[in-house]
Amino acid sequence: MTAKDRARLAAERLKALYPAVSELEHADPFQMLIATILSAQTTDRSVNSVTPTLFARYPDPAALAHANPAEVEAIIKPTGFFHVKAKTIIGASAALLERFNGEVPSRIEDLVTLPGVGRKTANVVLGVAFGIPGFAVDTHVKRLTRRLGLTKSTDPVKIEAEVTKMLPPEEWTGFSLRLILHGRRICLARTPRCPECVLNDFCPSSTVRARGGRRPLTATTTGVRLAHGRRTARKRPRRPGTRH
Repeated sequence: MTAKDRARLAAERLKALYPAVSELEHADPFQMLIATILSAQTTDRSVNSVTPTLFARYPDPAALAHANPAEVEAIIKPTGFFHVKAKTIIGASAALLERFNGEVPSRIEDLVTLPGVGRKTANVVLGVAFGIPGFAVDTHVKRLTRRLGLTKSTDPVKIEAEVTKMLPPEEWTGFSLRLILHGRRICLARTPRCPECVLNDFCPSSTVRARGGRRPLTATTTGVRLAHGRRTARKRPRRPGTRH
C-alpha cells in the first residue's frame, strides 16, 4: 500500500468517526484567530475557560488592540505563557486595525504576517473560520502522519506539502482536524491505543492487526456501527426452522 493509499483510507475511516470541527469555542474569525494563538502549549479546554471573559471585555480588534496588557494577562493566565501571549494577541489585533481595517484576512500570505501567526494557526483559521482548504500541522498531526507512514519529515511545512499532494483540497481541513481529535483520544503520544484504532489494519506503526485482515475501503458500510474505532457487523436474523 502506498502512502497516498494510506492517506486516502485514513481520511475515509476518520470521517466516519469525527466531525471536521475545532474544539476551540468561537463566534467569528477574530475569536478563532485569538483562541488559536492562545492554544499554543496548552489545551483547548484551558483556552475555552478564559475566552468568554476575554471576548466579553474585548469583543473586537479595536478593543483588544488598546487593552491594558496587565488586565489581559490576568484573564488569560490559565493558558500559560501569559506575558508573551498577551503581548502577541494585542499586537495581532493592532496589526489587524493597521493593515486590514480590523478584519481577519482570508489569505494565508496575509495571516502569517500577523504577530504569533505561523502556517499552522493560519491554516486552522482558514479552514475553520472561512471554509478555505488548509492543512494545519500541530504536534498531533506531526505524530500521526509519521506513524501512518505519510511522511518521514518532522518539519511542519514539509509535512503539509507532502500530505496535501495525496488528497484533494476539499479533504485537507477535515483530515487535519480529525487527525488532531484522533491523536487526542486514540493515537496517544506515549501509549497509543492500537487495539481500539480504526486504522490498525494498515497503519505501519500499529502493534496489533484487526481480525479478518484488512477492512474494506469505505468505513460507512450499511449495517455497521462504529464504536471506539472498532466496527461491529450486525448479525443476520436466523431463519425459522434452522438449527443453532
